[in-house]
Amino acid sequence: MLKKIDFARNFLETHQEQFLCPVCKQTFQLNGYSLICAQNHQFDLSKKGTIYFLSHSIQTEYNKKMLLHRGKMIQSGMYQPLLEKIIDTMEITKNTLDVGCGEGSFLSELAKLGLSGPKFGFDISKDGIYLASNQPINAFWSVADLTNLPFSDQSMDTILNIFSPSHYQEFQRVLKKDGTVIKVIPEAKYLKELRAAFYPEDEIKQVYSNEKVLAKFSKELDIVGNERITYTFAIPKENRLDLLEMSPLEWGVADDVKKEVQKNPLAEVTIDVRVLKGMVR
Repeated sequence: MLKKIDFARNFLETHQEQFLCPVCKQTFQLNGYSLICAQNHQFDLSKKGTIYFLSHSIQTEYNKKMLLHRGKMIQSGMYQPLLEKIIDTMEITKNTLDVGCGEGSFLSELAKLGLSGPKFGFDISKDGIYLASNQPINAFWSVADLTNLPFSDQSMDTILNIFSPSHYQEFQRVLKKDGTVIKVIPEAKYLKELRAAFYPEDEIKQVYSNEKVLAKFSKELDIVGNERITYTFAIPKENRLDLLEMSPLEWGVADDVKKEVQKNPLAEVTIDVRVLKGMVR
């Protein structure tokens, strides 16, 4: 069985033309276990088969603990109807870039549903990418900056943007002319039970509006798909504490409130999201 670093090197050998130096925007050549551009900027494969494309470390609150809980919830079937809709929306794709992939669970679950072709996932969280390298799929994982993607112009068929920030100038640069962005954004009732439990006295935090996000998407791309998906998910007993730790909703919760919710964790939660599909004008 190949080591992760050798598996990743084989992937790069086949797909190195899809990468671009984030420093000088020159093409790369694969030399041993490194990508090196014409200006001699060098990015090395880690033992886990990942590449760190950032010029400096960036602090993020998306740590290993939170991402592990997130992965368990995704794998529990919490987003199964959403994932099936994404597959239907994607139709046929030659390659896929998962923007803000976290620990890689969404891309891995989509592969189980039949997502084919080369898969690229990146995140700003080093913890997330190290976890993603354990996913049982044929994909390449890297730590990169959303605003300065290490991918070539017009190299991607599909960009996945699930619950993560966007940078449409870079999306438009790396997408092929007939490529698409599939963006998933929360709707008003998304995790409403968790919001109510965490912030019982704060009505503002119990409400979410995606109007600005939706307006930005429609301004930057031609919308060719727009569908709302709403359902209630019965949380498996073994995953009920995972739900409490899987999202940024938990960050501002008072300790006494958190302890009380942990004593009586939620048995079900509402998934309410909008799936957008856009194309470059």
